[in-house]
Amino acid sequence: MVPDSNNMAADSSHQLSRLFLPRHIAVFGGRAAAEVVRQCRKLGYAGDIWPVHPRHVEVEGLPCYPDISALPAAPDASFVAVPREGTVQIVKELALRGSGGVICYASGFSEVGDEGITLQQDLVRSAGAMALLGPNCYGMINYLDGVALWPDQHGGERLDRGVAVITQSGNIGLNLTMQRRHLPLAYLITVGNKAGTGIDAIVDTLLQDKRVTAIGLHLEGLDDVAAFSRVALKALCLGVPLVVLKSGSSELGAHTTMSHTSSLAGPDQLYDTLFARFGIARVLDPASMLETLKLLHVHGSLAGKRIVSASCSGGEASLVADLAQPRGLMMPSLPDHVDQQLRTVLGAKVSVTNPLDYHTYIWGDSAAQTACFSAVMHCNFDMHMLVLDFPRADRCDSDTWQITLDAFVAAKRSTGAPACVVASLGEGMPDAAARQLLAAGLAPMQGMPECMDAIRHAATVGAAQRRASAIRPLDGVRQPGMAPLRLLNEVISKQALAKFGVPIPRGTLCDAATAVHCADLIGYPVALKIVSNVLAHKTEVGGVRLNLHNGAEVQAAVLEMADLSDCFLVEEMAQNSVIEMIIGVRHDLQFGLTLTIGAGGILVELLKDVQTLLLPVSRQDVQAALRCLRCWPLLEGFRGGAVADVEALVDAVLSIADYAGANRARLEELDINPVRVGAQGCGVVAVDAVLHVLEEV
Repeated sequence: MVPDSNNMAADSSHQLSRLFLPRHIAVFGGRAAAEVVRQCRKLGYAGDIWPVHPRHVEVEGLPCYPDISALPAAPDASFVAVPREGTVQIVKELALRGSGGVICYASGFSEVGDEGITLQQDLVRSAGAMALLGPNCYGMINYLDGVALWPDQHGGERLDRGVAVITQSGNIGLNLTMQRRHLPLAYLITVGNKAGTGIDAIVDTLLQDKRVTAIGLHLEGLDDVAAFSRVALKALCLGVPLVVLKSGSSELGAHTTMSHTSSLAGPDQLYDTLFARFGIARVLDPASMLETLKLLHVHGSLAGKRIVSASCSGGEASLVADLAQPRGLMMPSLPDHVDQQLRTVLGAKVSVTNPLDYHTYIWGDSAAQTACFSAVMHCNFDMHMLVLDFPRADRCDSDTWQITLDAFVAAKRSTGAPACVVASLGEGMPDAAARQLLAAGLAPMQGMPECMDAIRHAATVGAAQRRASAIRPLDGVRQPGMAPLRLLNEVISKQALAKFGVPIPRGTLCDAATAVHCADLIGYPVALKIVSNVLAHKTEVGGVRLNLHNGAEVQAAVLEMADLSDCFLVEEMAQNSVIEMIIGVRHDLQFGLTLTIGAGGILVELLKDVQTLLLPVSRQDVQAALRCLRCWPLLEGFRGGAVADVEALVDAVLSIADYAGANRARLEELDINPVRVGAQGCGVVAVDAVLHVLEEV
């Protein structure tokens, strides 16, 4: 089920829809405004364009209006290219007139600091409910409807359907319009400083356009992660893939490291966790973003990672295999019926395998190549590939390459199998060939690594779409406050967690005089720890003694630690654990509550073997995270060892998550290390715990 939007989101979407598909456009300024008029005409915009200028009579042959009040109506879209102070005033007047949305071209706002920050705040207040892109924003192009709120040339063309790309960078946006990778580009939207309308609202509006097949985002960061998670889930439910190229600084604000947990999951890891949760393909460079979007545009998400490759070169076949394996792509053996068909077509001199080197015996033979490729496509795998690089058109004859391409297209037409043609070099895919493939429903892929990455991403998106009904959006962050932090000592921390079902050792709070008596009642061996309201890490200051076997040892330990505290915790020793784990929760300034699970005890910093989840979490989320740990084989009983009580560990993690959710208004950090995991059926126990919470005010 697609999540419902609230009324505020609906209003925002309506205003953005007016901006993206305007009936009329107002342009403000000189040279940049005139260029917008020219680009709209060049792209075939059919609506009204109203230049506004207090001194000019006309702009590009269109009559000028002296001010906003003189316009025939409130413009659906406006492009404002005047100095920053004038921009604020124009935006205010447009909002009062009831305009749909505005693009603010001017720079000199928050990106310059100080006065610019104040001016940007004034700009946002002036815009009110009106959609606002920018400031410091290059503009927006809608290639579906011929709208070019864009003050420069661009490389796109009109089309009927395609992908949308959102970027913070105007220059990267311009470069993307010039791409020669044959990606059908439906929208190019730059957001500049992201002062007004959020990325989540833009994505939500694009999702309402059924002509948009996938959405790419080039971002430095997200301002509202929880809101983005809701629209990402909506995209997942609608089957519109998201692809993200995240770059730039990931600083999320000052955060004091108070425990092991804080140092284990950095900001970039949290973004990875966010993207993985909602089936968002994360790419590392513009070329990979374009290739992944292209594959998703043509084929949508994939059901799995099984691929088959055909080429007329053993070298190319080896490259495919080498690139597929580290990406988790599977190249199964060819089914028996396919094997037999290929042997009949190719003859005894050709070894029939996957990847397939079909040699050049059938090169230029249209019927034989069509039969070969049809047999390959009868594998019914998730993607069927042909490696084919065309020769240079200015120096060579490509007729026989065209025969090969036509044969592959014919095989696709007869089988309907998902298929793509990949040029090992990007320049090996001519424009005419790419257009032919797109028209036939085949992705023209440029670059082997990029193609393999795209297939992997499409399979990952498909897996997330299949589990979409079980995915929940994030809880979000709490409102920032000035309340000081308070450390809860181990006793209080454990009691708080125990109320939510977290198993803790039997123990007693005591003073120096009663420590031996308490230990006698619990039974040996015991652990003795100082109880402190200021020390988070007692072991580092000598405040912990383990495996004390009698009263004399307890008394000696008390005397040794007397200068650290006059209050002690005596606990039974947890015995015979299979592995020690760490479980932590912290409140991140951007992502809200994050939960970390990993190898614990003394190996925390050494191994850094952790998985991080964003709350809320499900049982399936926790189980999947555990299986991703490098220490997972130890939990399964590595080399004949004891099998750990994994279900009890999952129960404990979920209990900790429940505690965190119930206390999200105050919880800053929770650190349980170690959690000793016993053999199957023996349960788990939280040996140490510390909580940092905000003081109640």
